[in-house]
Amino acid sequence: MESYNLVSFLGLFALIGLAYLLSAHRSKVSWKMVAWALGLQLLFGLFVFLLPQGRQLFWLLNSLVVQVLGVSGEGIRFLFGPLALGPGQEGSLGFILAFQTLPSIIFFSALVAILYYLKVMPWVIRVFAKLFTKTLGISGAEGVSVASNIFVGVESTLTIKPHLAKMTASELCTILTAGMATVASNILALYVFTLQGVFPAIAGHLISASFISAPAAVLMAKLLLPETGQPETLGLAIHPHYDRDSGFFEAVINGAQSGVQLILGIGALLVAVLGLVALANLGLGALGSLAGLDLTLQTLLGYLFYPFSLLVGIPLEDAVAISRILGERLVVTEVVSYQDLAQLAQSGQMLHPRSLVIASYVLCGFAHFASLAIFVGGAAALAPERTKAIAQVGLRALLAATLACLMTGAIAGTFYNHTSLLLAG
Repeated sequence: MESYNLVSFLGLFALIGLAYLLSAHRSKVSWKMVAWALGLQLLFGLFVFLLPQGRQLFWLLNSLVVQVLGVSGEGIRFLFGPLALGPGQEGSLGFILAFQTLPSIIFFSALVAILYYLKVMPWVIRVFAKLFTKTLGISGAEGVSVASNIFVGVESTLTIKPHLAKMTASELCTILTAGMATVASNILALYVFTLQGVFPAIAGHLISASFISAPAAVLMAKLLLPETGQPETLGLAIHPHYDRDSGFFEAVINGAQSGVQLILGIGALLVAVLGLVALANLGLGALGSLAGLDLTLQTLLGYLFYPFSLLVGIPLEDAVAISRILGERLVVTEVVSYQDLAQLAQSGQMLHPRSLVIASYVLCGFAHFASLAIFVGGAAALAPERTKAIAQVGLRALLAATLACLMTGAIAGTFYNHTSLLLAG
């Protein structure tokens, strides 16, 4: 094991220790759960990075995602013409997020809806829910929610709608954390488009990160807010709750429309958040100029995340630049952070390939304030009587999700090696 791999490995325990220190009920922490959750992450990292079968499987998944993305581009190019052509393609007008990457969400939303209609997605969710419930000792409803979040986004809360009203505070914290520590499958396409030019195997790594983040989310949520009550569905096998479309084409239509709503939501969020951050930076810049300093939110958050960058195994030479990107996600969303990561890699300023791998894993989650509002609001809308309880655990869930994403990055750093098949171009 190389020195940086050892740093990442030890960083896992440092993150666990930090979460324990911040725990609301330290005496209630289940160390059996911690051991199982960490074990699942390590086993998955070992399978993906070191075992030939794992690397081959995820190369296959990477190739499959890339091919599907190519198919999804047909409709985009037909609709938008030259606006849909990415940089380097003949007739391209340059990179345009709204026309080249966001529309792919519509295709993937429709694809996920089809998989729900064919009952493939519910079956897969049940398999992973059973795994998490049995090994981690969480409730059946938590298991379904965590498993759902590997594949879908905020709509995953719908799968446990009948149980939300009676969930304990710890259960609510877990489902919010799982939502913010993972990403939806339809959003993965956006990240792949963003990083594929500098990181050809990014699709396989993002799929890997999605699976590793699930037990990491449970671990951090249960450390920060351990269970003190009696979950109604503890030890029970719960089936995902969802409204199945009446026909194949209805599934396509509803899925596509959901994709359009998601695009509008992402676009509106980026316009509002980036504008507000620019306004905040204007004020900070004025204050900083009085002291001869260049102050921005990104700079301040970079200082905050600098020790965490070192902790997860980012080499010292890249730590300043990477910590700024990891920190800015908290306020400008992972979409912007992935774009900045791609630009950093293209500029040649990033000195170590492992920095790109680890940062890609850490950023693979909705751990930011905008997402907190979305998930808290979504859960509260489904269970209005629990609004106060959901809001009370919101910030703790955001902290847990942030630590879970860092832990996922540390897993990648632990098993990173130069000969890994997933790292080849």
